[in-house]
Amino acid sequence: MNSAHVRGEPLRIAVVSPLYESVPPRLYGGTERVVSFLTEELVRMGHDVTLFASADSRTAARLVPMVPKALRLAGSRDPIAPHVAMVHDVVEGADAFDIVHFHIDYVHFAAVRAAGVDAVTTLHGRLDTPDLAAVYRRYPDMPLVSISDAQRKPMPWAPWAATVYHGLPPGRSTRPMPETPRRPGPATRGHGGRPSDRLPDLQRRARPRPRAPRA
Repeated sequence: MNSAHVRGEPLRIAVVSPLYESVPPRLYGGTERVVSFLTEELVRMGHDVTLFASADSRTAARLVPMVPKALRLAGSRDPIAPHVAMVHDVVEGADAFDIVHFHIDYVHFAAVRAAGVDAVTTLHGRLDTPDLAAVYRRYPDMPLVSISDAQRKPMPWAPWAATVYHGLPPGRSTRPMPETPRRPGPATRGHGGRPSDRLPDLQRRARPRPRAPRA
C-alpha cells in the first residue's frame, strides 16, 4: 500500500488515455469523455494528476502530449504505433507516480509487468470477443476495473478489482435518469457518481515497489 494513501496525502496519479480522440473529444469519443470527467475530478479533489493524451486535449491536469492531434481526425494509418510509444514513455517515467491508471485495454500489460509499475486498468469496451481471453489469462496480476458487472460475464475469472460505473458530472444530463437498483458501496453511487471515488482505494490492489522521493 502506498504510504501517501495511508497518510491521506494527495496521490501522484498518471492517467493514460487512448489517442484516437482528444480529451475531451471534439466530436465522438465515449472513452475519452469519461477519461476527461475522471481526470478533472481527481484534480478538483487535490491529487497531482498527469494526463497522457493527444496535444489537442484540454485539462486542468499536467498534460503530456503524445501525438500532435487525435489520431482519428489526423487520419493516422497506424494507430497502434503511437500507443506503444506512449507506453514506453509512461513506464520510463513511472517512478514519478504513485499509481498509473490505464484506459488503453491490454497494450501496456507486458511493459508494466516487466517494469513492476503500480497500475490499474479500466476496460471500457465489450469483452465477448473470444480472442481476448488468451491475453487476459496470461496476466492474472493486472488489476482490472469493469464499468458494469455485466461487462465481466465473458471473463469472470479475470483479476477484477472493482466495478466503477461511468458517471456524468452533476447537471450534464439533459433528462432525468431512472433509478437503477445497485449494490450499496462507494463504487455504486448511481447516475452522476464519481468514478474517482474508488481510485485511491484501488491503489491498495497494485503491487508495491520502491518510490522516488517526493520533491
